[in-house]
Formats: sequence, C-alpha cells, structure tokens
Amino acid sequence: MAKILVYNQDINRMESFIRNEGDPMPYNTNGTLKVKEFRGSSKSNILWTDKRTMQAWNSQRYIYGAPIYVGFAFKRPYEGGHGNQSQHYAGTAFDVGQNLTNAKRAVLRNSAQNSGVWKYVEPVSISPTWVHFDRRYGTPACSTGGYPIIRSGSRGNYVCIAQDDLNTLGYRTGGLDGVFGQQTYNAVRRYQESRGLSVDGIIGCNTWRSLQENVVGTGKTGTTIN
Repeated sequence: MAKILVYNQDINRMESFIRNEGDPMPYNTNGTLKVKEFRGSSKSNILWTDKRTMQAWNSQRYIYGAPIYVGFAFKRPYEGGHGNQSQHYAGTAFDVGQNLTNAKRAVLRNSAQNSGVWKYVEPVSISPTWVHFDRRYGTPACSTGGYPIIRSGSRGNYVCIAQDDLNTLGYRTGGLDGVFGQQTYNAVRRYQESRGLSVDGIIGCNTWRSLQENVVGTGKTGTTIN
C-alpha cells in the first residue's frame, strides 16, 4: 500500500491517494499502469507524480496498442539509482520495454517519439536496452537542464523532491506535501546559509545542485519522512 501525491495542474493543487500495489495509479485509465509498476524497485511508502504524466502514459498506451513493460519509474532521491536531477525522482519518467527484442523496442521508441506527449525520449545510443521517456515541465533552473526554479507558493512534485531532500538532511519542512509554504521556505534558508549559498529561500540552480549532490543515493536518515 502506498500514499501517492499527485500534482493536478488543472487546479494547481496537490492531491493525495491511498492505493494498494495492484491498484491502477491515480488518473490511469483501463488499469494499464499499476502502483507496483510505477513504484518499480522503490521501497518508499510515499510516491509522487503529476496528473499530466499519467495522462501522457494513457495516451502512449493507447497509441502503442499493447501492454508496456515498466522496468523503472519512480525513485526517491535518497534511494539513488539515477542522475542527480533525474526525472525519475520527480515521478515523471519511465524506463520501459526491457523485455522486448531490439526490433520491438525500436517500434516502441518510435511510437513515443511520434506521440507528441513526451517532453523527452532518450535516443537509442544512450539506452539501447530500454526506452526512456518523460514528461518534465517548467524551464530548467540550470542552463544544462534539470529541475525548474521553485519558491514560496510553488506546488508540485518538484517541491516534493526539495522537501524530501531537506528533511533527509535534517532541515525540517513540517511535512512532505508538495506545497512550498513558510516552513519549507525557512528550511531552504537554513540550508542555504549552512552551505554558503545565496540565502534567498529560492531553490534555483545552485541550491538544486547542492541538495541533490548531498542526498542522491545516501539512504534514509532519522529525519526522512516516510
């Protein structure tokens, strides 16, 4: 069983669902994506994504017209397994098709590229034995890519990442809810001051880099919310 936080862009609100492992993900149609498939190898009791990502999956599954094996989807930063600003930590990315032949993976990759529903489809030169696609959003805070700038009033799965990082590092945000409120703002400022960063309470390029470099793959701590 998992608590699933979903950012609903239509109403700018975080929604919370409780689902069993065999249940479909929130906003999934026809049961094509189960909680256990989205979870992958994550051991977390809390998962997060956004409504737009689930709708993109629905469209992809309809266009492809056949079941899609999901090898990896969600991870929390402290669990690691991906790059420092991977969209897997945002719950917007899928690594799929590991059980297919190269020819069938090519069909799936072409389907994803032509669907128009994904922001990024990884080229075969990077992931020859699986197909990666994701539905990231926002302008990256760093020129090299990655997560968008978030600040007081922001909501969404990227706020979940920041809150998860901060709590794991001992800078308590008062919860893990995807809402950048006063306690999250205060925690960001305390973290920035401790790391010699510009103390503005805004998570931009340098703060994102610092947070992720200090958390990814390090494991849970006594202050991690789970």
